[in-house]
Amino acid sequence: MTEHTTHATPSKDEIALLPEFGRLGLDRIQLVSTASGAREALAKLKDHPTWGFDTESKPTFFKDQVSEGPHIVQLATQQRAWVFQLHDSACLEAVAALLGRPGHTLAGFGLGDDRKRLKAKLAVEPADILDLNVVFRSRGYRKDMGVKGAVAVLFAQRFIKSKKAATSNWANPVLSESQLVYAANDAWAAARVHQALGPL
Repeated sequence: MTEHTTHATPSKDEIALLPEFGRLGLDRIQLVSTASGAREALAKLKDHPTWGFDTESKPTFFKDQVSEGPHIVQLATQQRAWVFQLHDSACLEAVAALLGRPGHTLAGFGLGDDRKRLKAKLAVEPADILDLNVVFRSRGYRKDMGVKGAVAVLFAQRFIKSKKAATSNWANPVLSESQLVYAANDAWAAARVHQALGPL
C-alpha cells in the first residue's frame, strides 16, 4: 500500500510574512444586475472551460435565523471577474441558466454551503462544481486549505481579505467599491489557484 505524503497547511503567522498577492482592480471587475448584463457576461465567459466561483450572502446574526442568500454570485477567468447581483428576478434566472450550463467547471473553496443555497434560491444544481479544498486534501494537505492557504502554497504570497467587507450587507442594492473588490477577488483567486494546480 502506497503511503501518501502529508503536508502542513501554512499558519496565519507564516502567511503574514509573505509579500502581498496582487488583486484585480475595478477596471477588470464587471457588476451585473440585469438579464442583458448576464447575457453579455456569458458571451465573454463561454469560451473559458473553468470559472473561478464564489457566492456572498447577507450575514445572519441570530441562532435560528435563515439566510436568504446568496445575494451575490461571482465568476472569474484569469483576466476578469463578474459580480452578479440577484435581486432582479430576470438576472437571477439568467445566472441560474449560466451556472447550469454544461461544459464548465466552477472552481472555488468550501462550496458545500454555496451549492445548497444556490439550489434553494435559484432552483439550479450547478453543472460541475470543483471544491479546491478537496484537491489539496487529495495531495496530502490535512486541513482545509482555503484561498489564503492555497495562495501561500502555490504563489508564496499573502491573499488579503477584508473582514469588514466579508461581514457587510451583500443584499444592498448598491454595493461599495470595497465589496466589489472583495467579492471579485475571491473568485479570481480561485481561478488563479485552479490554473496553478495544473492538470487535475
